Amino acid sequence: MSDITLKIEHATVRRDTREILKDASLTIKKGENISIIGPNGAGKSTLVGVMARKIYPLARDEYKNEIFGEEKWIISDLRKRIGLISPQEDDYCNTRYKVLEIVVSGLYSSLGFDFHHDVDDSDWEKGERALKDAGLYHLRDKRIDTLSTGERRRVLVVRAEITQPRMLILDEASSGMDFPSREDFRRSISSYASKERNIIMVTHELSEIIPEADRVILMRDGFIVFDGKKSEALTEERLSELYSRKVYVSEKNGIYTAFS
Repeated sequence: MSDITLKIEHATVRRDTREILKDASLTIKKGENISIIGPNGAGKSTLVGVMARKIYPLARDEYKNEIFGEEKWIISDLRKRIGLISPQEDDYCNTRYKVLEIVVSGLYSSLGFDFHHDVDDSDWEKGERALKDAGLYHLRDKRIDTLSTGERRRVLVVRAEITQPRMLILDEASSGMDFPSREDFRRSISSYASKERNIIMVTHELSEIIPEADRVILMRDGFIVFDGKKSEALTEERLSELYSRKVYVSEKNGIYTAFS
């Protein structure tokens, strides 16, 4: 069996007349954890949208997109293998569903349940076990719209994780959180790291990069301008060039911070 999770070649995405992702190529191996950083408008969210097949590049002969060894997928099947958490997913949080319902309905890629969902006791047990493992069992009967931003996002991670996805994508998933909540969120994401899955994280905050992520992709103006080791990417020289201003970097116990 191949150890390649994802292989994208020559992906270009155009919005109106402007190319927002330009000839992007990358290969991700099983178990790699990757962070993607860059200025606003760099193309980060577009790139992970292509990874998750939420966004489709121009249909050019040179474009290839292979996920888990296959080019063609039934999207409903792929959704169970790729968990995506982003601020756009907050639509799930503006409802009156209870936390346990939000989590368990993730098994069906739905929001809540309908007449065709055959939910049984084992599903509820899976949901309760997942919340316990995440330290969120005390929230099981609370309405999702009554929780803090940090609690909501952690619940959405549990919802994504309940299907045991092979790839977990977090697109600025901690935006709007205060410092303690971001730290709790980073720790919870670290707990899901394993050799059998990939965690892909888009972030503006270096402190959110989990210690388990040793590969960093830098993006600017739609291009991947660097793809390599974290220690080589998160330098003052590279980040100053990326953001076109002097950037200072510090590191402590595997956690990076940056300021200008």
